[in-house]
Amino acid sequence: MLPMKTNRFTKMFEDADKAFSGLYATQLSELTKMSDQDFQSVSPGEDSGAIYTVLIDVVKEASRKNMAQAELVSNIKELGEKATKLAMKIPSLAALFREV
Repeated sequence: MLPMKTNRFTKMFEDADKAFSGLYATQLSELTKMSDQDFQSVSPGEDSGAIYTVLIDVVKEASRKNMAQAELVSNIKELGEKATKLAMKIPSLAALFREV
């Protein structure tokens, strides 16, 4: 296999690969499969997409860093009530909240 040419996107690809193969890969996968209707039901209006995007970023970073469950749950709670409710719609993320 040929090595990937290094460019400005190389680090982004490496980080994404780490995130989707990391500790929270299942949660991240389920989160990215949410429909617009799912996150609109928790946060109707213009901010729903922003909350969803930030939540994905938080879970992606936790997965990439193999972050402790308690730290991930705490980071999600810091995003606010809407982000926490959105996370609770994902069975594998909801399970993390129950375990902490």
